[in-house]
Amino acid sequence: MEDYSHSLSQTKLNFSGDTPTDKSKEEVKIRPLLKWAGGKRWLVPHLEPLWQKHSKSRLVEPLCGGLAVTFGLRPNKALLNDVNPHLINFYNQVRSELGVDITMENSKESYYKNRQRFNDLVKEGKWKSKEAAQLFYYLNHTGYNGLCRFNSSGLFNVPFGRYKTINYATDFSDYTQLLKNWKFSSGDFSTLKIRQDDFIYVDPPYDVEFRQYSADGFTWQDQERVARWTAELSVPTVITNQATDRILKLYKKLGFSLRIVKVPRFINCVGTKRGPVNEVIGMKGV
Repeated sequence: MEDYSHSLSQTKLNFSGDTPTDKSKEEVKIRPLLKWAGGKRWLVPHLEPLWQKHSKSRLVEPLCGGLAVTFGLRPNKALLNDVNPHLINFYNQVRSELGVDITMENSKESYYKNRQRFNDLVKEGKWKSKEAAQLFYYLNHTGYNGLCRFNSSGLFNVPFGRYKTINYATDFSDYTQLLKNWKFSSGDFSTLKIRQDDFIYVDPPYDVEFRQYSADGFTWQDQERVARWTAELSVPTVITNQATDRILKLYKKLGFSLRIVKVPRFINCVGTKRGPVNEVIGMKGV
C-alpha cells in the first residue's frame, strides 16, 4: 500500500484570503483532516462555479463526511451534518482546540489496543470525549485503506492497515479558526431545518457494495429517500453520486439536471478497481 505521509502539524494555513506578500506566507491548500471513502476533493473545480453564484448563502451538507467539498468551497457560514456521531465529535473537538496526547504508532499492537479502547468508550457512552476524538483520528489514519466501518453493535471494526509511513498530526490549531464559523450536527438529514438563504450540497455514499459508514449502513432505500428529500427543497441544490444506471434513472425522474464528469477514486479494497469513475452532478435551482 502507498505511503500516507501528509502532516497537518507542518502545514500553516492562511484563512484571510489576502494575497501572500512573500514565499514564507504562501497559502497552502486546505486538505481534509481525515481519509474518507468517496471524498469529493477532485470534484470541487466542477462545483465551484455553481457555488459562486450563491456564495453568500449558508452551505448545508446533510451528509458531510470528510469535508473535502466544504474545505474546497470555504463558505463563511455552514451547517454540516452526518449520521456518524464519532465523525461529528471529532470536528466539534477540533473546533474546541483539540490536542493529541495519546500514543500514535503505526504498529499492529498499538492499533488494536487503541481500537479496543475506542470501542470501550463507545460501550461506556463516553464517545463524545476528547480522547474518543483523538482515537477516531488515529484509527482513521492507521486502519486498512482509510475505511470507516462499524458493525451492527456500533463498534469500529476496520482491521490494521499496511502503510509504510504515517506522519500523524498532533496540532489541529490551524483548522480551529475555520471550523469555529461552521455548525456541526449529527442525525438524520431529514431533521435539518433548511433556511431560504441555504445552498444544499448532498453527497450520499456511492451506490456501490460497501456502504457501512455507520452502524445502520446506507441502503438503496436510503439513496431514494435522500434524493427525494433533496428534490423537494425550494432552495438551490446539488447532489452527486457514482453514475450507476439506477442512480441516473432516479435523479432524472426527480427532475434534476444532470452532468456527467470523470473523477478519480482512490479508496477501494481491490487495488485494480481504483481509478477514474463517472460521477453524476444533479442540479436544481442553481
